[in-house]
Amino acid sequence: MQQWLDRYFRLTERGTTIRTEVMAGLTTFLTMAYIIVVNPTLLAQAGMPYAAVAAATCFAAGFASLLMGFYANTPLALAPGLGLNAYFAFTVVGQMGIPWTQALGCVFLSGAIFLFLTFAGIRQMIIKAIPHSLFSATAGGIGLFIAFIGLRNAGIIQASPSSLVTLGSLGNTQTLLAIGGLLLTAILMAYRVRGAILIGILAVTFIGILSGFVHFSGSDYSPAMLGKTAFALDIKGALFRGHNFGSAIIEILFILLFVDLFDNIGTLVAVTKRAGLMDKDGTIPNLNRMLLTDAIATLVGALSGTSTVTSYIESAAGVQAGGRSGLTAVVVGLLFLCMLWVAPYAQIIPIGATAPALILVGSLMMAPLIEIDWNNIEEALPSFLTLIVIPLSFSIANGLAFGIIAYTALKIAKGKLKKDDWLLCLLAALFIGRFVYLARG
Repeated sequence: MQQWLDRYFRLTERGTTIRTEVMAGLTTFLTMAYIIVVNPTLLAQAGMPYAAVAAATCFAAGFASLLMGFYANTPLALAPGLGLNAYFAFTVVGQMGIPWTQALGCVFLSGAIFLFLTFAGIRQMIIKAIPHSLFSATAGGIGLFIAFIGLRNAGIIQASPSSLVTLGSLGNTQTLLAIGGLLLTAILMAYRVRGAILIGILAVTFIGILSGFVHFSGSDYSPAMLGKTAFALDIKGALFRGHNFGSAIIEILFILLFVDLFDNIGTLVAVTKRAGLMDKDGTIPNLNRMLLTDAIATLVGALSGTSTVTSYIESAAGVQAGGRSGLTAVVVGLLFLCMLWVAPYAQIIPIGATAPALILVGSLMMAPLIEIDWNNIEEALPSFLTLIVIPLSFSIANGLAFGIIAYTALKIAKGKLKKDDWLLCLLAALFIGRFVYLARG
């Protein structure tokens, strides 16, 4: 078994071991386990049954992560995406008044279009069209993004009506636990202790339980509840509202496709770059398989009863813990499937326990920024806009949009645009069109 795993996942070739991959998978899972609670909480606002969505979340994340591990051999985990689930619940169902069954039909259709775009090679072309300097800036921007989320979850920073953000209450129990976990994990990493991030998460969780800070209330739950949302999607109803083609479907599909496409591209680039899996010329091995997995995951997610499934940037925590192969994703997938039987117990891991991991991983993701020529304004400005807009707008897609528009505008102004840059110009035009549409809305 050990030899088969080594051969199949190319562990020795990638300088890793089964033990390291298992630890990395557990680390990734713990940093993203919150989705088991958060996703059903959000989708319940759309009238969907909470327990059924919890089961669907575990099933979709488990299936998608296993597929990514076995098929693409990449340490990238997947689950229903944050932001898109809020759009599903509050905009598509809440504001537009579309039933959640038809909203799931829209998610399925977006996954089918993604699958077509992948087979047609269009998604691959888009990734190749993006300048390498923006790849580095995206990795850094995502690092700032997840560090910002970590600082917020820890309570170290908080919202402020006067200055947008400000220093939080450092005397808060959760904040003190998070700061202690941050120091502990950093010290362990400084001493190169294997599994430092995982040890930090478990230590803070254990202390939180002992101190009475972590509370858990069980509820009636079983995996069979998945039947309430599985195959409940209504594709025909999504396409034809009454007897007419639903005009809202165009807007919904565009947003689902647009946000997932560029969020996913940013995540793929950042994680593979951090894992050392990106070639020197900027190409990503097994890219087609990663993109196919992402598209299939959304289809399966819609069929099981959840919003768009996408790659998770929290995978960077597992990569930092040493994950270099698909075995990391397989471990994550198995853990999510195990949670099908005990999904509510995910609440036992406080966000203050995973916050230090996000802060530390975010800091380490700044490394690719040295690859940018900061003395060249044609690279510096687009890269900076990408870097800063991602965390400030809470959107990888928005950051890439600003970077691509600025890069293209400067190339046009300098007369350096080539015939091969037609797709880059098209992307910039689409981004501008999206911003104009959002401004009118």
